Amino acid sequence: MRARFGIVGTGWRSEFFVRLARQLPERLSVSGVVTRSAERAAEVEATWGVPAFRSIGDLLAAERPEFVIPSVPWPVTPEVTRELVGYGVPVLAETPPAADLEGLRDLWDAVGASGLVQVAEQYLHMPGHAARLALAREGVIGQVTSVQVSSTHLYHAVSMIRHLLGAGFQEAVVTARSFTAPLVDPLSKDGWTGDATPKPAATTIATLEFEAGVGLYDFTDNQWWNPLRGRRIVVRGSNGEMVDDRVVRMADPRTPVESHLIRRQTGIDLNLEGFDLDHISFDGRVVYRNEYQGARFSEDDLAVVSLLCQMTAWCRGEAAAPYPLADGCQDHLISLAIGAALRSGTTVATGREAWAG
Repeated sequence: MRARFGIVGTGWRSEFFVRLARQLPERLSVSGVVTRSAERAAEVEATWGVPAFRSIGDLLAAERPEFVIPSVPWPVTPEVTRELVGYGVPVLAETPPAADLEGLRDLWDAVGASGLVQVAEQYLHMPGHAARLALAREGVIGQVTSVQVSSTHLYHAVSMIRHLLGAGFQEAVVTARSFTAPLVDPLSKDGWTGDATPKPAATTIATLEFEAGVGLYDFTDNQWWNPLRGRRIVVRGSNGEMVDDRVVRMADPRTPVESHLIRRQTGIDLNLEGFDLDHISFDGRVVYRNEYQGARFSEDDLAVVSLLCQMTAWCRGEAAAPYPLADGCQDHLISLAIGAALRSGTTVATGREAWAG
């Protein structure tokens, strides 16, 4: 039985979820979208092909979805989340679940005990990161002691660092600096700019010290889109390290060996299976398999679809919670500390919050 989920909000991210459901109709469907504007509701129904409602109550009365995604501006997310929990509806809140520390604390006080709120943190569902996380948890490189992420920003990167380190809700000591340098920025989410003129771009580098180890955060403005800045992940352990798709570790006291994460990508050259990621293997065994072949998803799409399907299974009592509110709050707590350390030029330490249990 396919999932039915609702959405509150009609921005580009909402359209993203609608598109994924349209591409995977056997697994996902949108029961409706909530917008306060009658004009926007008419546009949504005409262009997205899904019902539009003027209130959450109207959405739930028409056909109660299994869960609802608040895809609204940061300051509004806690308000919508609380309203949905008041109706007893499972929530998949967008990241971050609240804008600031006071908002995180208030939201946790209001809905933390409900057990109904998950957070749409998708990065560890991305194929490459999922494969690395699986190897880290297997102990392939021994005890993980440090993680370097230069890929995405703030709470997303913090999520990757915390989970690869196994740091849980440990307190963090954070330092941060920013450096500005000229950089051509030819592409954004709005498309190619046609401008090859270098402009000032800031790079933020932060260290996150946990009891479990150290995280290094490295992000340049618009790094998600800019083709002139790549993405890099380094996971170091007591018996080796992973650098992107390369894995080195000791096979015995005198033998360091090297292996690679290998993608099987169909649709290249004379492969006629269709363009898809099939699987990722390591030393001849599959450590990630694409469960959604045929939809032709990008890796980011695969991550979000995986999250939506796990959310569905969790709502039905068939899977573990995809990403509990407590984890989303902890990620943003540390990302806020990065911002505070950057502004103050001093070290910032996070405390133990209520959601840490």
